[in-house]
Amino acid sequence: MVVCRMTLMVCKKKRSKIEIEKKTKWWKLKKEECCEEFRQKLRQALGGQVVLPDDWETTADVIRETGRKVLGVSSGRRKEDKETWWWNEEVHDSIQRKRLAKKKWDMDRTEENRQEYKELQRRVKREVSKAKQKAYDELYTRLDTREGEKDLYRLARQRDRDGKDVQQVRVIKDRDGRVLTSEESVQRGWKEYFEELMNEENEREKRVEGVNSVEQKVDKIRKDEVRKALKRMKSGKAVGPDDIPVEVWKFLGEAAVEFLASLFNRVLESERMPEEWRRSVLVPIFKNKGDVQSCSNYRGIKLMSHTMKLWERVVEARLRKVVEICEQQYGFMPRKSTTDAIFALRILMEKYRDGQRELHCVFVDLEKAYDRVPREELWYCMRKSGVAEKYVRVVQDMYERSRTVVKCAVGQTEEFKVEVGLHQGSALSPFLFAIVMDQLSEEVRQESRWTMMFADDIVICSESREQLEENLERWRFALERRGMKVSRSKTEYMCVNEREGSGTVRLQGEEVKKVQEFKYLGSTVQSNGECGKEQAVLQIKLDQSLKMPTLSG
Repeated sequence: MVVCRMTLMVCKKKRSKIEIEKKTKWWKLKKEECCEEFRQKLRQALGGQVVLPDDWETTADVIRETGRKVLGVSSGRRKEDKETWWWNEEVHDSIQRKRLAKKKWDMDRTEENRQEYKELQRRVKREVSKAKQKAYDELYTRLDTREGEKDLYRLARQRDRDGKDVQQVRVIKDRDGRVLTSEESVQRGWKEYFEELMNEENEREKRVEGVNSVEQKVDKIRKDEVRKALKRMKSGKAVGPDDIPVEVWKFLGEAAVEFLASLFNRVLESERMPEEWRRSVLVPIFKNKGDVQSCSNYRGIKLMSHTMKLWERVVEARLRKVVEICEQQYGFMPRKSTTDAIFALRILMEKYRDGQRELHCVFVDLEKAYDRVPREELWYCMRKSGVAEKYVRVVQDMYERSRTVVKCAVGQTEEFKVEVGLHQGSALSPFLFAIVMDQLSEEVRQESRWTMMFADDIVICSESREQLEENLERWRFALERRGMKVSRSKTEYMCVNEREGSGTVRLQGEEVKKVQEFKYLGSTVQSNGECGKEQAVLQIKLDQSLKMPTLSG
């Protein structure tokens, strides 16, 4: 019998340090003392007055430099990642004194030095406890105010991410299902997925017929248009690559309005926006369903220049005055919301349930709808809707030479161009998509009596299964011939107040999945027309939201 005692040294694999992009602490502009200092430094940088230079590059550089000097830069980590979010100066000083006492005791092991070190250890614990208690008290007080509403949602989202464990996905799968583990391969995997997605069109028929362009003179951008666009822009959103948030323009007031109006008029006249606005950072957001390691289960949201979004808001407001969108479109329309679409569908279902009649519904899913809109179709639909050629060229310029990088858990990928689809994260994209859907469905909408659209979510209803099948095929043909793609696996069929042997619905010979319930715009609709399950789900969500999120530290 042989006995062997072994000591094994296991080396922990070190991850390479990921370079995190540091951002200016623009949120400090909420503090009055920071506001005044920023205003003074900006005035000094501009030669003694707050009058912004005419060109974008000079103005952007001055604002960024002043922001970094006055407000400082962040470490690049999320607030939720910082375990010492409660840290203060008292704790810092106590720990420094404790470290000095430890060094003193290490050099001279006397009882007096030991007692001094132990006493400082106890003091640090008391200071940490007091700091945490103070931080929690301030947090609870802040959450009870309207200003703290954003913090509450942030903590709730963080708690939800913690439960799903999808925040730092450092391992993904390639298109063949192979697991990628190295940082280089993961970055390459993300880049390949989104580069293919955003640069390949679906098959479509090329249009033979043309459309007359509307050649007309357009008015200059007025200051009140800029003010309205600024008012519509929400504060506290992630900044784009230029690192200038909309809060800066709101803070600068009339000086910003005057500068932006002048800048936008130059862009309108030249039909060329600043090159810096063409860059974006794409962040993959998990769809909360499917394999967390599969890139196809992520939606790519672009972080774009806030100033470009302001420009988009101005253009969007003008387009909405010209273009009329059909009544069936509920998505991003004035005085309409998801609630209206859900209510309309429920009323229709209840009407047929009470009358003891069948109602056949198909919920159409479009594959990668925003990402696969052909640009040529977009220009055609804009012209067909009566948009002036000047605005068509302005929107074309917004998409000219656009490029992006993917920001993932292991760093940023190399930059690549984007030549297909609409920008997800853009202020103008929802309305552009509504224009495309309105034109592509113009003929088939008249033949489908009950149809509701919310952006790319389409519901087609009919009294008979046969009629529903015909309408579904008409919609498929109208959309797919122009480059959109109906998902065979995600499109679903539901029959309300079903009788025996009502059958199924087919799409190009393939059976559409039949369901007893469907989650439409976040609300569960059931084939029996009742709302019992929806009420139970809402109660569970309410109970979960009332639980205090777990905070680190």
